[in-house]
Amino acid sequence: MRGTDAATVRRALGSGDPLPGATGFAGRLDGRLVRDVLGRRPVFGTPDDWGFVPTDIDTDDPTPVPAGHVRDSTADGPVDRRVWSLPDPPATTDAAAAIGTVERAATEAVAAVNDDGNDLAVAFSGGVDSALVASGVPDAPCYVAGFPDAGDVATARDAAAAMDRDLRVVELNHADLERAVPEVVAATGRTDAMSVSIALPLYVVAERAAVDGFDRLALGQGADELFGGYAKVVDPADDDRIDATTVRGAVRETIHTLPDGIERDTLTLRAAGVEPVFPLLDDRVVRAALPLPDHLLATDDRRKIALRRAVAGRLPSTVVDADKKAVQYGSLVSRELDRLARQAGFKRRLDRHVDRYIESLVDDRRSRT
Repeated sequence: MRGTDAATVRRALGSGDPLPGATGFAGRLDGRLVRDVLGRRPVFGTPDDWGFVPTDIDTDDPTPVPAGHVRDSTADGPVDRRVWSLPDPPATTDAAAAIGTVERAATEAVAAVNDDGNDLAVAFSGGVDSALVASGVPDAPCYVAGFPDAGDVATARDAAAAMDRDLRVVELNHADLERAVPEVVAATGRTDAMSVSIALPLYVVAERAAVDGFDRLALGQGADELFGGYAKVVDPADDDRIDATTVRGAVRETIHTLPDGIERDTLTLRAAGVEPVFPLLDDRVVRAALPLPDHLLATDDRRKIALRRAVAGRLPSTVVDADKKAVQYGSLVSRELDRLARQAGFKRRLDRHVDRYIESLVDDRRSRT
């Protein structure tokens, strides 16, 4: 069992409590596989042939256990059964109390990271999420990856200076992308441009941290989903990327995308040689985020409102108010993959031109090995 002890999971199964005080869990328990309600620890296979990464398993199709489910073996094959669902509390009407709860939960969650030793580095883009995580481990070095003119690199440098932190920059070039793309695909099983461009900066940061002697990498994953960090949640009724019509509904929709994203990131980081740590997906933070009303999540001019207010006394104001792009854009990996695809003859007029370029890199690697 990873993420917590077996006794905690047994209690959660008996009570139906989906957030029993952990940062996610997965593994084999009493002859069956279990995975927490947000899928924060992926697990694959069957109770008789399973692992925390697909390559641990003999079968050619090591499917993941769905979040919030147990997987049992039966005479007809493995069967998944949902045992936990995400709570759906009503929106709070006490803004001050809600922000106070977020502040306490976030403070406790990031402080808990230090309990497990000093073999920890931080993936740091200079935004409020990664800065909050870094504040909980003041002696850990911070890492950022990007092309020399990348916004993430500039923002991380400014934030690290404001916080007086050790920042280690992994500068990317085209050769790095061509080398790392097949490795990311092999780890995640995904060849779509979006997945690869998100995972690739994480992979190279994790590689560098592992070379520097760190076994774990702390990241700010989950904050955008929990606290309304995406542009698409601001006006969901007019955004075809979202089915919901309210900000709270849109945020809940994005929360349900977490298992897929966490699986991708976890497999990427483990392939690079580190174990991921997601403090902002601690059960305490999740419970604090779920009751937030629309106006503490996102408005036309600000996102992650409750989280920013909660950490206003903990971080420099320039960091609290930083508005940065998603990692695939802030690192310029998405832009440069597109450039490489076009240089290789995969023009934009072609359907999935970057996906096809990624597949060609994978095929080329296979032909040479």
